Amino acid sequence: MISVLILTKNEAKDLPGCLASVSWCDDIHVYDSYSDDATIEIALQAGAKITQRKFDNWSAHQNWGLENIKFKYSWVLYIDADERVSEELHQIITQLDLSNNTYVAYEIRRRDFAWNGVWLKHAQISPFYIRFFRPEKMGYERLVNPISKPLGPVGRLNGYLDHYPFSKGIRFWFARHLGYADMEAEMRVAEMGEGKTYSLTKAFFSRDFTEKRYHQKGLFYKLPGRPIVKWFYMVLFRMAFLDGVTGVSYATMQAIYEYFIVLKTKEIFSEKADSIE
Repeated sequence: MISVLILTKNEAKDLPGCLASVSWCDDIHVYDSYSDDATIEIALQAGAKITQRKFDNWSAHQNWGLENIKFKYSWVLYIDADERVSEELHQIITQLDLSNNTYVAYEIRRRDFAWNGVWLKHAQISPFYIRFFRPEKMGYERLVNPISKPLGPVGRLNGYLDHYPFSKGIRFWFARHLGYADMEAEMRVAEMGEGKTYSLTKAFFSRDFTEKRYHQKGLFYKLPGRPIVKWFYMVLFRMAFLDGVTGVSYATMQAIYEYFIVLKTKEIFSEKADSIE
């Protein structure tokens, strides 16, 4: 008695595997941003229902989907096209008693796999995500890497959601993260203009993972030398070196991504200064 929501934009390569991992569901919704490849045809062949909307930013897009898509069931499993529901997770979710449940959402642990198939067990920064929820009790904030805002208590499930962020190659990963950097920088500049503050206490001690991550990210953006800090954090503190050369390489890529954000932020401030002059 579970609906599945899959967000897509030109996902003809990844969607077949994703759909196969949730073939047990009889209410699959593909929420598409007007793909111009075979995404829609693949979804229709699998019996999925299609909803299309032009993408603007992550939180607005996700919130619109939860408010407007007509799900058959009261609980939704939300996944991306480059993710796969493991058989273990499938069994755990379908055996839950959802009829008398005090939770409004559940966190699920995601396994990220590198370009060579290595599980980034230690290098992965944020392994837990709220992906199983009652849609009327879920909302999102932030333009990119959105923060989940559940309206009620959150549980945690065993089992893995497997993620393949390099399924389209390393070049695509960098291209996508350049786009993410643009949105992160715009959001950072806007938050600075609004004078937003972040709590050190909540960043380290909040029991709410989403709240903790939000304040950690806000404080992290204030650190000088963020790309280098991120690299050492991943390699030494999170022990990415235990994932071998792949783990250290991934930490380096994440540090480069952080540098993209730094450069884009400077570019925005420079453009603002030029416009004032």
